Amino acid sequence: MNWLVALFVRLALVFIWFATPMVNHAFHRDWLIPLLGVILVPFTTLIYVLIAFFDNTMTGLDWFWIALALLADLWAHSSSPYVRRRGIPEY
Repeated sequence: MNWLVALFVRLALVFIWFATPMVNHAFHRDWLIPLLGVILVPFTTLIYVLIAFFDNTMTGLDWFWIALALLADLWAHSSSPYVRRRGIPEY
């Protein structure tokens, strides 16, 4: 189920990238960092884009939301092997 949520976030981020100027505004017209963000940490990239577009300054609470998004990315990447491991009878 985590992969489905991560896929949805990636698709939403790619849609936002091509349909709106939000990603260009957040990353100052750079394309490499957002591309790596879509591949590696989509939750964090999406939250950063939303915060940077709607609020031009990064305050303490904004970094808190980015840290939570990073934890969500780590959760999405790490829980899949554990779930597959429980399905193997030898474990």
